[in-house]
Amino acid sequence: MQRIIYFLIRNKNFILFLTLLSISISLNFIYNEYNKSKFINSSNFIFSSLYDTKFTVSKYLNLELQNQLLLEENKNLKKILFNSETPTKSFDSINSIGFEVMTASVIKNSYSKTNNFITINKGFKDGIGIDNGVISSNGVVGIIDKTTTNYSRLISILNTNFLLNAKFKNSNYFGVLSWNGKNINKVQLKDVPKQAKIKIGDTIVTGGNSLIFPKGILIGYIQSFKLDNSENYLEIEVNLSTDMTNIENLYIINNNNATEINLLNE
Repeated sequence: MQRIIYFLIRNKNFILFLTLLSISISLNFIYNEYNKSKFINSSNFIFSSLYDTKFTVSKYLNLELQNQLLLEENKNLKKILFNSETPTKSFDSINSIGFEVMTASVIKNSYSKTNNFITINKGFKDGIGIDNGVISSNGVVGIIDKTTTNYSRLISILNTNFLLNAKFKNSNYFGVLSWNGKNINKVQLKDVPKQAKIKIGDTIVTGGNSLIFPKGILIGYIQSFKLDNSENYLEIEVNLSTDMTNIENLYIINNNNATEINLLNE
């Protein structure tokens, strides 16, 4: 207590100055409307800036959670879409067809080789199986060919061993889609009958005959076409809708009844 008293005595002049200054400033703001409004506006600006900064930081830190929520929402929407696109069959064993959709993230991606693969962070403990189809938000990416407990590998659409049934969005003409190992932005569609009426820019989608992908998933757009050597079929260059060099979040498609349908076909 004595130290406090000594401190006050030693600094009495400075304390008096601060007290008088505070009183002067208070009186100035109380009786001067212009200064008062300036002070309030400045205070509002400072607190608004602090609030905006806090909101921006919180929003940034919350991006990962929001991204995950969007992935889950897209997964559910795609599941509804794929199953609504499934044709109605008269046989119960085929009519019960249903597609499950799961999300995954890329942990390794190759696209500079002739046979490229992609590794994802989900395995058979997550329900991933061989021959599950894999897509991005922009279109077809590949097909699962290996799984472990926690990880899976898929054959990329940029793999010379990749084959897929594909068709024109606006007609029932179809062919076999593959990659010639040259341009990472283009794949080739072959065995299309020459009488097919097509034009540059037409959309190419999955045909749905393989049971791996639902019918109608985007693959790309026609860039050019010509007759093959036999002059009976068309060879078509297709610009991929997915940038295979820039993929992160993927959707895994599982046809629950593929095994049963394949048994019926055999």
